Amino acid sequence: MASNMESISPGLRRVADLAKNAPNMDFGTLAHLITPDLLQEARRRTRKTGAPGIDGQTASEYEEDLSENLRRLHERMRSGRYRAPAVKRTYIPKADGKSTRPIGIPTFEDKIVQRGVPMVLEALYE
Repeated sequence: MASNMESISPGLRRVADLAKNAPNMDFGTLAHLITPDLLQEARRRTRKTGAPGIDGQTASEYEEDLSENLRRLHERMRSGRYRAPAVKRTYIPKADGKSTRPIGIPTFEDKIVQRGVPMVLEALYE
């Protein structure tokens, strides 16, 4: 596990150690491992130059009140109220110039969640 992860969450480190030492162990919920610090690290690792999602909010707009936004996100995730918003659908021209391919653009906040959840899972399966 990356050393910066150890400083982010001792709980995550403990779970990684348990998973390594007891590979047949069943884990219940891992929601308690998604902490504000983990979300902050996930935000740091999230590309900020992408197109805004369906809500139109850019990374810089989300970061204007970053502490409060992450606090609210964490609360929604902990309480089970977080629901991924709809994904903005756009079409990119293919190289042949005749057809397009669809891509989905999540909101910036959902990109943070999409980055954070695998960080927890990687600790288990590393």
